[in-house]
Amino acid sequence: MERFQKVVQFANQLRPEAVEFTRRLVRCPSLGGSEKGVADLLLSEMKNIGYDQVFRDDWGNVIGIINGHQPGPAIVYNGHMDHVPPGELSLWGGYDPYGADIDVGEIDNRDASKKERAEVIHGRGVADLKGALACAIYAGKLLLQLRNQGLALNGKYIVTAVCLEEPGDQVGTIQLIDDTFKKLQLDYDAVVSCEPTSLDIALGHRGRVEPVVSVYGKICHGSAPWLGINAVYKANKFIDKVANELPKSFPSDPDLGKSSIAMTIIKASPGELCIVPERCDMNFDRRFVPGETPESCIQELQDIIDDLSKEDPEFKAEVKIAEVVQKFYTGKSVKIANKKNAWKTPREHPFVQAMAAGLEAVGQEVRYRYWYFGTDLSKVAAVDRKPAIGYAAGQEQLIHTPVEKLRTDYMEKSIAGYAAGYLKMMELPKETFQLEGQTVLRESH
Repeated sequence: MERFQKVVQFANQLRPEAVEFTRRLVRCPSLGGSEKGVADLLLSEMKNIGYDQVFRDDWGNVIGIINGHQPGPAIVYNGHMDHVPPGELSLWGGYDPYGADIDVGEIDNRDASKKERAEVIHGRGVADLKGALACAIYAGKLLLQLRNQGLALNGKYIVTAVCLEEPGDQVGTIQLIDDTFKKLQLDYDAVVSCEPTSLDIALGHRGRVEPVVSVYGKICHGSAPWLGINAVYKANKFIDKVANELPKSFPSDPDLGKSSIAMTIIKASPGELCIVPERCDMNFDRRFVPGETPESCIQELQDIIDDLSKEDPEFKAEVKIAEVVQKFYTGKSVKIANKKNAWKTPREHPFVQAMAAGLEAVGQEVRYRYWYFGTDLSKVAAVDRKPAIGYAAGQEQLIHTPVEKLRTDYMEKSIAGYAAGYLKMMELPKETFQLEGQTVLRESH
């Protein structure tokens, strides 16, 4: 128990350094594709702290590794360097979204049931998730302090900071694992995501796919609409079925909730005065639960298209999964489909219970949750079929808003939580993390 008392003590001592490092990160804007400045800061900090290995991969992702004395599991603590745009500056209540101001004010308590007064850092990306990256890095410093005092560490403690997470397609993490790790012959056993959880352990989230539906008409002059086929009018029939009929058949998961669909973008072409549109393109945000796949979600929309085509010979449409070319700040680029599978890691999994035991050992109440939003853990749990969880100081309800802020007391707790969790995880035998017998969900192909 003495080592966990030291974890609490060291986390308290490291809090000021982690807070100031977080403020430096927030002051460095890093929209997707422009993360180099933040990457440079992360590289420098981990080198100064004394990580055993620190490097940048070809995609601009940053990796820091602390090696144990003995073989053991390789645990990745994963976060992203990019953030969403700050939006309308007047909504920030006088705070500069890149100012990283720090003060004491009212903020939600852990379960958002009431307000408390706490010291907070304000700014875009502070909760999602530059503060969490700082905490994971300083948890590494804590582990190095314990190692320097004679504590034997097993396995590898790996911090990864990836690019281009916010576009929602996992591209930075996919390239990290499938390209960089493969080239380095660096295997990993499990992942802790640094996405916001209010210090809870997150165990999964719904999947997401972005269908693009194109409805076709016939162009003509707007003064004689009977000579053409208005693609928008035809699209109305499709929209009505998607909005009012399709959700009736959506399944529900006891932990993740019900599947959903929302139209997010609609465009008419050519979109000019006096011209009946010949095409209407619609983007949808489809969230789904275990038992569904991106392909099954696309098929549902295809079925609607087929039914409408039978009813109306003039109705012509197609559906596909949106693809986008993502360009990294290093100059490399890759085309990727906008999809990620649903996943859950069982609460009783030894990896989850090791994290819970670590939190209890440093005096934190263990709570579980499931995210509303999607994360890069779909790659880990649904594709690679490895155990994954989330844990971080950020509060989900504050991210992507002009009131984004981060409690510094939660930062201290998360530094301790990351380190204590690893101390428990490193005791697990490697076979605990093998694919055989895992009950995490596998992606359907």
